[in-house]
Amino acid sequence: MSELTKIKITIFVTVTTILGYICAAGEINYGVILPALGILFIACGSAAINHYQERRTDALMDRTRNRPIPSGRISPLNALLIAITLVTAGFILLTLSGGILAGALSLLNLFWYNGLYTPLKKINPLAIIPGSMVGAIPPAVGWVSAGGSLMDPQIIIISFFFFIWQIPHFWLLLSVLGKDYEKAGFPTFSKLFSRDQFSRIIFMWIAATVVTSLMLPLFGIVRNPVISFALLSAGIWLTIKAVKLLKPGPDKLSFRFAFREINIFALIIVFLLSIDKMIKIYL
Repeated sequence: MSELTKIKITIFVTVTTILGYICAAGEINYGVILPALGILFIACGSAAINHYQERRTDALMDRTRNRPIPSGRISPLNALLIAITLVTAGFILLTLSGGILAGALSLLNLFWYNGLYTPLKKINPLAIIPGSMVGAIPPAVGWVSAGGSLMDPQIIIISFFFFIWQIPHFWLLLSVLGKDYEKAGFPTFSKLFSRDQFSRIIFMWIAATVVTSLMLPLFGIVRNPVISFALLSAGIWLTIKAVKLLKPGPDKLSFRFAFREINIFALIIVFLLSIDKMIKIYL
């Protein structure tokens, strides 16, 4: 079940939703539990739908051929039934606890991922740019669940950060697993750019991710100067690590390390923003 629901990814989606809730509420309280469970169920259901959608291409890739459906551990129909059950339960839970807007945003995210991004990525590797909306919506779900306005500049910049972060995150993954994706017929960047050109593109998106993170204090999300300094330090760290991508002919290992580091960076941002709210509570 954990593999069918891509639990590592869906847990992170839940974490960013919790972050949005904490930032809107200005504190950590029990009210976050039900919206978090709701978004977790919907994200797990969306992941299961994705398994169903990509069951044939999954069977062609070394990385995914042992997933539940292509390996025969679960039938496509049962996977779809599990997905529908999870999405329905999650939507009801989220709507009752977070409101109609939170429920509607969660369904929008599901549609964007399964109905738009999943078909588009079979056509063009640039599909991740519109597809990155799936990273921007979960924090907004948490925000409105805590009573925040969707038009508040603070949630716009938080969602924008995760939107920008998602692009180099996926492209780095694509660079590491490019041969596997090509084997399944997915378009990759190898036919559009040289390795050095692609490395420079990735570096620019990582730099954009860092710059966006440094904008967070400007919107009043971070008020503690120590946290602001920690954000700056994290941005400098990621930039220094990413510079090695600019060296001629980076190998797969460089991309793999960059993929790990940009994910660590996202977790650092979540941690620092959450700590900032806790500091305000206990001071």
